[in-house]
Amino acid sequence: MTKLFMCVAGLLFTIVLGVPPLYSAESGSAQKFILTSSAFQAGADIPRKYTCDGEDVSPPLRWENPPAGTKAFAMIADDPDAPGGTWVHWVIYDLPAETKELTEGVPKTAAEAKQGINDFRKVGYGGPCPPPGLAHRYFFKLYALDAATHLKSRATKQLLLDALKAHVLGEADLMGRYRR
Repeated sequence: MTKLFMCVAGLLFTIVLGVPPLYSAESGSAQKFILTSSAFQAGADIPRKYTCDGEDVSPPLRWENPPAGTKAFAMIADDPDAPGGTWVHWVIYDLPAETKELTEGVPKTAAEAKQGINDFRKVGYGGPCPPPGLAHRYFFKLYALDAATHLKSRATKQLLLDALKAHVLGEADLMGRYRR
């Protein structure tokens, strides 16, 4: 299709349905499901505020272009560089489909979602807290789902991953680094 046709089609789609199309005339492909933070760029250092050395609050996160048919979101944040193997920092799930962001400092009893147990053995977010040395990578992985998990609160990462099987429509991730 020509770029002009795609631009006109996109404009009509926006006018009729009130939402922009998931097709980009410039790239010729679907727009990517992305996860970002206003606190840090992908691959950059996570500010101290969001770590055990600071306020230990969750960073602001925002996502765009979830796949069609998304009914819920789930997120897992973990550190694959931990000395004893991957360390889970956050398990949050059953976020409604209309959710497009998590504000800074999501409370452990957030009404809009359920939160699981992290490897600090606590509910909610536990920020980066690596041993001194090399920087660790922290992955925030967001899953777009075709149905809510209906798990009870306090689920573990593994319980969530088991519940996600056959329901993942798409994934977006954001990696930040932290070192002490």
